[in-house]
Amino acid sequence: MKNLGLFIIGKLISVFGSAIYTFAIGLYVLKQTGSGFSFALTLFVGLIPTIIFSPVAGYMSDRFDKKKIVVSMDFANGMMFLILFLLTLKFELNQPMIYISTFMTTVFTTFFGIAFEAAKPNLVADEKLMSINSLSKVIDSTALILAPVLGGLIFAFTDIKTFILINAVCFIFSAGIETMIDFNYNIKSTAEINDDGGFVEDIKDGLTYIRKSSEIVKMINVLVILNFFISFSVTVPLPYIINNLLNLSSNQYGIIQGAFPVGMILGAVVVGKIIEKIDYMKLLIFSSITLSVAIALLGLPVVLADASSLAYMIYYISIMVIFGIAISFIDVPILWLMQKSIPDNLRGKVLSISMSIVKLIAPLGLVISGMIINSVPVYIMTFAGGGILMLSNLMILNQKNKPA
Repeated sequence: MKNLGLFIIGKLISVFGSAIYTFAIGLYVLKQTGSGFSFALTLFVGLIPTIIFSPVAGYMSDRFDKKKIVVSMDFANGMMFLILFLLTLKFELNQPMIYISTFMTTVFTTFFGIAFEAAKPNLVADEKLMSINSLSKVIDSTALILAPVLGGLIFAFTDIKTFILINAVCFIFSAGIETMIDFNYNIKSTAEINDDGGFVEDIKDGLTYIRKSSEIVKMINVLVILNFFISFSVTVPLPYIINNLLNLSSNQYGIIQGAFPVGMILGAVVVGKIIEKIDYMKLLIFSSITLSVAIALLGLPVVLADASSLAYMIYYISIMVIFGIAISFIDVPILWLMQKSIPDNLRGKVLSISMSIVKLIAPLGLVISGMIINSVPVYIMTFAGGGILMLSNLMILNQKNKPA
């Protein structure tokens, strides 16, 4: 329980610190420049390192002490913010400083996150692995809700220099907390790392392991298809439906969007209990069907008779809560399955490669959706996306695992 508590504190500070900074600094750029492009560029700079550096982070977490990586990355974040604060005492905070600091904090957070994910099975007893994943999902989902709120409050009521200093202190404090975590609490695998090759050979080893494990291939395929159709049928069509077709206000759209992470939190809280009573594969099938139906229903109000704004809000809030619950019911068991089945010496690279593959597909869905949304009725995009997602995942999940 000590490890679990320390993990929660460390992850809370790190995830919230990084998320709040990225959002608050984006608002600062928007106010200083008045440029929506500069604001978007700040958010973009905070996203790209995750995709680029995830495989490197996986390689490092398998080659080196995971505890040292976790602690050093939080400490590096703290020192980076401290240096940035000292620079702002002498120079005006400018865009190059902002872009560099945003890029660096995302790089540090990526290495921190991959190492912590790979270390989870070693932090707690086997029966607590689902619990630590559920709590981790709750923290990530809560950050989605609160980071924009807290970032906005900090931007409104606190000098940006003071916020940078507070962030520095919090990250250094988090690093201190993480030094007390026992990263060898539950060690089983004694397989040695092959030191003959470098980064490329390690990535090849990870890809070979994935290719030989039909169960992991199945899970990755589920997440790839899921990410594509969320991008294609939700991320682009939903704001178009709500803002352009139903003419709801920005505040109403924000409330609807906020229902999604609320659903993820609810799902993450209960999934551990459910997995004790239901086979995880049955849960994945049920959740995939539920998610597919929820996506299809997003376009239903477009083809029905007019309703009040309140009715639309209640409808979409309900859909997004169900959507979030289903996502947690899929994400948490898949991560739990992969963590407990992958050996310690391969877990970092396999998880990081898997995450990179899954994340790379999302931009393709966004591009295709953006290209056709003005040419195809938007309800067709949600109906088709939900239907194809359901059929695809049912086919994948009902496949028999092949022996390695």
